[in-house]
Amino acid sequence: MAVTRSRIERKRPKEARSKTDLGKLKLVGVAFVFALIWVTLWGRAAYVQLYLGPKLAVAAGKQNLATEFELGERGRIYASNNAILATSVESKSVYASPVEIQNPAQTAQTLAQILGVQRRSLERELASSKGFVWVKRQVEDREAEALLKANIPGIHLTSEYRRMYPNRGLAGQVLGFVDVDGKGLEGIEGLFDERMAGGRAKFVVQRDASGRRLYLDAQGKEMNIRGQDVRLTIDTVVQDAAEQALSDVVNRYNGRSGMAIVVRVSDGDILALAHYPFFNSNIPGDYKPAVRRDRAALDIFEPGSTMKPFTFIAALEQKVIDPNKIFDCENGKWNLRGKTIRDTHPYRWLSANRVLRYSSNIGTAKIGLSLGAQPLYGYLRKLGFGERTGLSLPSESPGMLRQPKDWTEFDLAAISFGQGIGVTGLQMAKGYLTLANKGVTKPLRLVLDPPQEDTPEPARVFSEQTANTVLSMMREVVEEDGTGKVARIPGVPMAGKTGTAQKFSGMAGKGYGTGIVASFVGLVPADKPEYLFFVAVDEPTPVSFGGVVAAPAVRDIAIKTLSYFGQLPEAKGPPDPAAPEHTMMAKATRPPMAEGGSGGTVPNLVGLSVRRALEVLGKHGIVPSLKGNGMEITNQKPIPGEPWPEGADAGKADAFILWLGHADKEKKQ
Repeated sequence: MAVTRSRIERKRPKEARSKTDLGKLKLVGVAFVFALIWVTLWGRAAYVQLYLGPKLAVAAGKQNLATEFELGERGRIYASNNAILATSVESKSVYASPVEIQNPAQTAQTLAQILGVQRRSLERELASSKGFVWVKRQVEDREAEALLKANIPGIHLTSEYRRMYPNRGLAGQVLGFVDVDGKGLEGIEGLFDERMAGGRAKFVVQRDASGRRLYLDAQGKEMNIRGQDVRLTIDTVVQDAAEQALSDVVNRYNGRSGMAIVVRVSDGDILALAHYPFFNSNIPGDYKPAVRRDRAALDIFEPGSTMKPFTFIAALEQKVIDPNKIFDCENGKWNLRGKTIRDTHPYRWLSANRVLRYSSNIGTAKIGLSLGAQPLYGYLRKLGFGERTGLSLPSESPGMLRQPKDWTEFDLAAISFGQGIGVTGLQMAKGYLTLANKGVTKPLRLVLDPPQEDTPEPARVFSEQTANTVLSMMREVVEEDGTGKVARIPGVPMAGKTGTAQKFSGMAGKGYGTGIVASFVGLVPADKPEYLFFVAVDEPTPVSFGGVVAAPAVRDIAIKTLSYFGQLPEAKGPPDPAAPEHTMMAKATRPPMAEGGSGGTVPNLVGLSVRRALEVLGKHGIVPSLKGNGMEITNQKPIPGEPWPEGADAGKADAFILWLGHADKEKKQ
């Protein structure tokens, strides 16, 4: 068999053996190729996994994962009567992630068309390697909707909060304002910026290939990123009344500016801190810095005769005077050390109480000279002059009170009647608050929450007897024939003091110029004050006397405040004989107003007391402008039956006017 097989093999053709060897070679080659491919794939996989893995993971994350952020809402500012003074409204802002943008030029062109932004500068930003670029802040709803529809890769929307002040210019200088980033810059916004600022939360968003959100990481959403609220002592009704009266008096007498302060004596709460011209915090860029400033805290002025009661307090405490001590007022002109002190009227012999009633500079100067520089300085410092009030308002001024060693004899005389000393409106309020509190210091308060820390302990500056004596003298200023008689409110005892102070020219060698600061302080009721009112008008013309300019404004604010708190007595006095004839006819022909009036139209208020009329209007959120004298309504605008003022019209000072008179006197005539 072996011989046979060998013979057979020898008989095979040579070509067949070649083909067999070639087939084996091909099989080996194919196996080698597959082995090489296999090794290459494994090598590539190892390279990708081990070397490129971290980089590819980051790239993949950029495609379907994005870290976004959310800004928390800024805390609100509330008034003491729970009205919202400042709040935040959610709005959308647009930002870009340049690393996600493939075509910066095309993206910038699309954004320019939708948002109205500059294409070239935006294109440079989008082509950068930055991880975050703002495109446009606080866009309109239609712009945000258009962006969502466009679905531009790398362009995102986030929620921000735009600050809004619902009452427009109400207490604008007190509130201050914020910038586009929501940072408080002035006023309460600046003072409590850290407290009210919203937090910032980051969270991870997963998207599919179409950009739809698939998963939201809870991180950030579980955090409380809303800012804390602040509550002020300001009452919006009293603040509005003060602003209306201030606007009226400044415009009537062509003043440069004005301020009004209302303080509740029992707790030192500032119910109103008004400034004119007004400042609308919603549009801070439209106003000059001079308008935005809180003049009551920052502006220094010479108080004039409103300083005299403090000189009397010191003199009474030091037993230098008593109310009946007589002073020679030199017929209105007195030369002291080569300088002349003048009175507005020529008086000769006046008792101390009449010196204050008629506001004699000469009589007060002689009291100050009898008292001496050191005692007067000591009482003024104890009353808070020459230092900040403790309200912690930004940039609050300490005023100007020189050391007594630097006073000349004429300086002592001048400071006694309110010249040669610089004060702020808040310092005047603090000083009179001590008088209203019967000689015991009490801090002013503007913020209820957060509560004030390190409140100073009350300290007695002067006796209750001295306080009662000076309040009695100041009552004569209003209720007798004193300089403040225009502020008189029938049935309401008021203690007051006028001020008419020359302004220092500010130029070397020029001394005092022609400018005047007219002011008036009112304390109600006179024997045991519950409210303190202060109004000052800068450079009124052509009339500049505090008793003519500022006293009626205090009267207006006091009437509205007392009515609002239910403390204004019903009218008992005689009518105003100068009441216009048409008001009498209107009263005779119009029927009495039904209780509460008609719901959709203005009711008939003629014949009602001021208190009742203001109560009715207060239910509709309207604080009217009061004109005339008396305690009873004799005419009104709008007339009964007309629609209630709404929207922008309701915010105007003359939207609702009440004319006052006295019906009883009309009957007698």
